[in-house]
Amino acid sequence: PRYRPDWASLDARPLPAWYDRAKVGVFVHWGVFSVPAWGSEWFWWHWQGQHDAAYESFVRRRFPPGTTYAEFAPHFTAYDFQPRQWAQLFQRAGARYVVLTTKHHEGFTNWGSPVSWNWNSVDTGPHRDLVAELGEALRESNLRYGLYHSLMEWFNPLYLADKQNDFKTQNFVLKKTMPELYDLVLKYKPDLIWSDGDWEAPDSYWNSTSFLAWLYNDSPVKDTVVVNDRWGRGCSCRHGGFYNCADKYRPGTLPGHKWEMCSSLDRLSWGYRSNVSLPEVMDEMSMIQELVQTVSLGGNYLLNVGPTKEGVIVPIFQERLLALGRWLDTNGEAIYESQPWRVQMENTTDTVWYTSKGPVVFAIFLLWPRDSVLHLSSPIPSPGTQVTLLGFAGTLEWQIQPGPGMLITLPYMLPSPLPPQSGWVVKLEGVK
Repeated sequence: PRYRPDWASLDARPLPAWYDRAKVGVFVHWGVFSVPAWGSEWFWWHWQGQHDAAYESFVRRRFPPGTTYAEFAPHFTAYDFQPRQWAQLFQRAGARYVVLTTKHHEGFTNWGSPVSWNWNSVDTGPHRDLVAELGEALRESNLRYGLYHSLMEWFNPLYLADKQNDFKTQNFVLKKTMPELYDLVLKYKPDLIWSDGDWEAPDSYWNSTSFLAWLYNDSPVKDTVVVNDRWGRGCSCRHGGFYNCADKYRPGTLPGHKWEMCSSLDRLSWGYRSNVSLPEVMDEMSMIQELVQTVSLGGNYLLNVGPTKEGVIVPIFQERLLALGRWLDTNGEAIYESQPWRVQMENTTDTVWYTSKGPVVFAIFLLWPRDSVLHLSSPIPSPGTQVTLLGFAGTLEWQIQPGPGMLITLPYMLPSPLPPQSGWVVKLEGVK
């Protein structure tokens, strides 16, 4: 069927199956904001949009008087950017897709956009097409490629004029936003478009529905591309492909629509900050907890890193990504291609979560029980029930406990002064 440029028609498009199966992605926030590398990727806005005193004094202390944001661009060098190394890292992290910022609200494009003269990574800064280079490396590693793109630009005069006209004029959309979106799709054939920067104006201003109708009907990725829900004021959590709803969104109960939770390793920022400290970086336990809760509730988990201006993913972020990958090497069977079960979490505790694959049920427990006996009240066992612990050879003994459910005897853990970190998965076969 051909899709019409209206939400009723576009929202009826089935989501390409690869996305729900993938479950785990890596988000990359990289741009001119990686040069001051302070505060957050909203640096320019806080400094010159809001005149935040902390940002003003930061610039005064570190840069010559009269410095403009544009003068940061030549220092966005990407000298050490090795796309193949990134791709290998993301693959080892267990990601099945990667989403790169092609353009944040600052308007600087990480490819040679024909409508962003001199404010792009080919004309200035790295003098490289960062979008193309990463895409090539990811495809060699068999990872799906997503492109983040901000519809708006804080200080673009065309955008500010349209805003002044209460968005009754569309000069910015026709001369900047739409040409860039079409260019990205035709040049890089992305698997996913992660739209953002939509909140000030309605979707009719952005021409979102006509772009999506073209994307689904006639673009080179019409059968495989997936999009999110940020296509205009009020669209979030209502229209589009999968729902983001809000940054770091947690629905609490099973939503009726495919969704994604985006989170960041740096708890305070999406872009790189040179003064990030260890307590501000998510630990392994928090990462695994977020992943497990998200997937149990039918979501995908998109975990963000901010590289430096030279294109380095700092060792602490690499370490966290590799820890996630090691956990998934052992427990991925309960995550990838799984479905929510009839119960998403154990009603007595939020430390046990469930996923399923056909008749098989996985119980993911985030804390090791004190006596090494796991008590599950939701699964109904049968005489033929088999229980295994992922990453551990052999079957586990279990018994019916008084009241509903079952008691599972876990392998003996060596005594240690610290409780073992992160989660474990028991695989239950022959339960209802």
